[in-house]
Amino acid sequence: MSFSPSVTPRVDLRVEPVDVVLNHVEHTFQTSLNRETLVRKRRSLGARTDRGTWVRIERRRFDKIGGQGWSGTECAALLDGVARPQWHRGTAWREPDDAVMWRADETDLLPGAPVGSSVLATDPDLPDDWWQALNASLDAPAVQHTRRVATPDTVTITQSGVTEAIEQFLPAGIDTALNQWRPAHADLNWANMTGPRFCLFDWEDWGMAPQGLDAASLWGNSLAVPALAERVRHQRRDDLESRDGKLMTLFVCAKILAPDAHPEDPRLEPARDMAARVADDLQSA
Repeated sequence: MSFSPSVTPRVDLRVEPVDVVLNHVEHTFQTSLNRETLVRKRRSLGARTDRGTWVRIERRRFDKIGGQGWSGTECAALLDGVARPQWHRGTAWREPDDAVMWRADETDLLPGAPVGSSVLATDPDLPDDWWQALNASLDAPAVQHTRRVATPDTVTITQSGVTEAIEQFLPAGIDTALNQWRPAHADLNWANMTGPRFCLFDWEDWGMAPQGLDAASLWGNSLAVPALAERVRHQRRDDLESRDGKLMTLFVCAKILAPDAHPEDPRLEPARDMAARVADDLQSA
C-alpha cells in the first residue's frame, strides 16, 4: 500500500500516544528516557536520558524532507564557532505503511532554559555577554559553506519563493534578486536559544540562505516588545541593512501578515510599518 503526502494524516504529538516511539528510541540508543522530563510539541518530543543527555524526536512527512535528507542537527556538528549542544548520535526510521519518517538525535543537555516562547511578550533583559555570544554564533557560519539549503518552516527557501512572498510590498520592476547566501539556522526564535548563558539549538532546518534571514526572523519574533526588536536590529544591523537583509525583512513581514494571521497579533502594525519603510528604501536605491 502506498500513501501520498496529501492524504497522510496530520498528527499532533501533544495528544497522540507516543510510548511505542519512545521505546524504540530507548532500544536504539541503549538508554532510558525520563518520562517526567518529556516535552511534547505538535511534531516533536524531547526527554532527558539516564546518562545526562537530551534526545529530540521528530515526525516529518516525506514531502517535508526533500532530496538533501533530514540530518540537520547531525550536520550542524561541523559548524565551527557556534554555541550549540554537542551532537552524539542519531537514528531515523520510516513509519510502516505511511509516507512519514521519524528521526531522533541525542545531544548534550542545554546550559539553561529557553529564553521564552518563540514570540516574546516581555523583554527578557539579557546581559551584554548574551548578545555578544549571539553575534559570534551568527557571524561564524558566514565564512563557512554547506551543500544544505535552509528550510524555514520546513519549506526550502528559493529565489522564486521569496519573490512571490514579497511582491505584495513592491511595485513591478523592483529587483528582488538575492546575491549573498550563507549558512543560517533558519528557525531563529526565542524558544530555540537559552539564557542567561547563550546556546542555540534545534538545527533541523539550517542551510544556505540569503544574508539576513536569521536576523530578520529574530526581529520579527521580537516585534511585540518594541525595545527588544530595536535591540535586535541594532545588534544585527550589518545584516539587516544589506540589500538581501532588506528583502529578508520583507519576507518575514509577509509571514507575519499572512491571511491567516490572528487579528490581535501585536506584531501586525509594526510589521506593516517596517514593510512600507523597507519597500521605500528599495525603490529609492
